[in-house]
Amino acid sequence: MSFQQGLSGLNAAAKNLDVIGNNVANSGTTGFKQAVAQFADVFAASNGGGSRTQVGIGTQISGVTQQFTQGNISVTNNTLDVAINGNGLYRMSDGGAISYTRNGQFSLDKDGYIIGVNGKNLTGFQAVNGVIVPGVVGNLQLSAADLLPSTTANASVGANLASSDPILAPAGFLATNPATFNFSTASSCYDTLGQSHTMTFYFNKAAANTWAVNTYIDGAAANGAGVSTLTFNSSGGFLGATNPVKTAALTNGAAALSITMDFSKMTQFGSAFGVNSLTQDGYASGQLSGYSIGADGIILGRYTNGQTQQLGQIALTNFANTQGLIPLGDSMFAESPGSGSPLTGAPGTASLGSLQSAAKEDSNVDLTAELVNMITAQRVYQANAQTIKTQDQVLQTLVNLK
Repeated sequence: MSFQQGLSGLNAAAKNLDVIGNNVANSGTTGFKQAVAQFADVFAASNGGGSRTQVGIGTQISGVTQQFTQGNISVTNNTLDVAINGNGLYRMSDGGAISYTRNGQFSLDKDGYIIGVNGKNLTGFQAVNGVIVPGVVGNLQLSAADLLPSTTANASVGANLASSDPILAPAGFLATNPATFNFSTASSCYDTLGQSHTMTFYFNKAAANTWAVNTYIDGAAANGAGVSTLTFNSSGGFLGATNPVKTAALTNGAAALSITMDFSKMTQFGSAFGVNSLTQDGYASGQLSGYSIGADGIILGRYTNGQTQQLGQIALTNFANTQGLIPLGDSMFAESPGSGSPLTGAPGTASLGSLQSAAKEDSNVDLTAELVNMITAQRVYQANAQTIKTQDQVLQTLVNLK
């Protein structure tokens, strides 16, 4: 049986060299996972059961398994290069056929869909009106549509009104005459068409600890319940405001503005007048100018109007036994009964790793170790060849006996 043993050893060693050679060839392949050949001994079947003197009939390759250990992460200049730090694989779709990969070198196709190097679609959680919808997984697309304008509905003014300023009766207020008001400041606001308007606030000291605020929009007095009145305590703290809602009819075709004012950040101290904050929640329309990908996989679009909006979220998938996945080539894998069911979720949740944008995961092949393994496999091959040669010499000796 030495011939059979030696032959099985040659076959197994050759297969091992194939595995090592494939590892070496893919040492520069992004997301590649090193493979390891696993060996098992072989015994001849016996009707009488095993024997303490029974000798095996050789070896065989029992399996070739991928080692899903973490590869080094290298920085790139492409935002759509995304590396996984931890467990999980990207979920890819090819017309509905699902496969998985660790290769995160992505790009956009002509329709704005995110695709892998093999043209398959990256899948993830969809965004509706800028909000991620959990559980809804589909092909991720970066929409180039303009961000619609948002009408200003709320605004806030934070400023200090100098308590030492003289009293100027609100009845004498005239927006064009600076002598009739103590202080003024302005903020932008936006209508339903996304057009910007100037909202100006004029502050009149009506009495001790009491101030009147006239609100003008584009130079015209805002309607509503009239002039707002701000009151403060003897320590300069804000007590309250009347008539917070300001309205304005517009002539550009947009709907009338109705803005609720928040004056709660106002103070009245002895220091000079100064504006601390001016905020409002409206904005004009904007075009997509760029995007970023967070560690949680959320793709955030940046727009020319200074706003951001969620465009989607990359999904990751893990398996109870990743070594049970079936290699498909192109660094792709398919699930199998041995891998268990796919467990898909957001990066950073459960057992899933986090993402790093503008980076790629290198192959986890240790080239030095593979070269050492190659030498060892070569020695094993030579040794098995030697057993065949020796057995041949033994048989030749028997043939030559007379």
